Amino acid sequence: MKPVYVSDLTPDSVVTSFFLVSEKELRSTREGRPYLRLELSDRSGTIEARLWDNAEGLARQFDRDDIIKIQGRVESYKNRLQLAVDKIRRAEPAEVDLADYFPHTAEDIDQLYRRLREHVAAIKNPWLRGLVSGVIEDPAVTPRLKRAPAAKMMHHAFLGGLLEHIISLCDLCRLVTQHYRELDVDLLLAGAILHDIGKLDELCYERAIHYTDSGQLLGHIILGLEQVTARMNAIEGFPMEYKTLVKHLLISHHGQYEFGSPKLPMFREALVLHYLDDLDSKMGAARAVLGADGGEDGWSAYSSALNRRLLRLDQFRTAQPEPPAGAVAEKDLEAAAETEFKTKIV
Repeated sequence: MKPVYVSDLTPDSVVTSFFLVSEKELRSTREGRPYLRLELSDRSGTIEARLWDNAEGLARQFDRDDIIKIQGRVESYKNRLQLAVDKIRRAEPAEVDLADYFPHTAEDIDQLYRRLREHVAAIKNPWLRGLVSGVIEDPAVTPRLKRAPAAKMMHHAFLGGLLEHIISLCDLCRLVTQHYRELDVDLLLAGAILHDIGKLDELCYERAIHYTDSGQLLGHIILGLEQVTARMNAIEGFPMEYKTLVKHLLISHHGQYEFGSPKLPMFREALVLHYLDDLDSKMGAARAVLGADGGEDGWSAYSSALNRRLLRLDQFRTAQPEPPAGAVAEKDLEAAAETEFKTKIV
């Protein structure tokens, strides 16, 4: 086990440890002095780093996706931690355990995939079921789907994150369609399973998580649209109206033009898919920041995905006075009512 993780870092401390180079960029100050900007990571998180001395020479000794050993000082800059690196070298293979560097879903991947197949089997529309089944059962897709993250940083940014996100979204779709019975559950499930399929080609995740060239140039919406359109065209007799609906689900799921959607959601299922996707991504970001160390006074560290810090509710509640005796019965009634409601929707 490596000596210090990103989550262990505290301001004004000196650290000697191993990190994965997620990003590497040689820059210059305003005076023209070269320096090295790095993004260093392990399974607990990511931190930005700067190396000022002999930047050009040391930059030639390692590449992005290498694991390096550094000695440096932890500093706080604009309420965020960063490392000022004093010494750096590439790590030897015998010095590291790769399991220390790659965050992974806590869920069982094979169990998640079995649940995905169950959701696909529940799709009654034969055209949509055949399309989705053909995607997830493709031997060229399945192993990547089991490993892919859902994002580089924003949400579910860990190995297996995409599959975890898809399953969560499918579960939400089943719940919502029980309440809004006018929704087409088959169409909604197909959209949930396929909406981020382009991320298999947008992101590279063999070592660090970063964007591929096609991911940078096109993005997962265009990549997914191309892939799914090709599969629909390969299914003889696939109805044209369903082609149009599925493609609209893919290109509108970000919900707003400024978030990358070429079109706004323009039918009920597209609208619901967008809001559920947004909800699950934000809950994933909240879970990540609340599950990480950092922050102070009962608050999390700042989340760039949510643009805020979050209250640690468990700590906040322990600071409150005990309710009067008469309030306990009322609380029990509220809990019973909530349980009854959940039972009805499930």
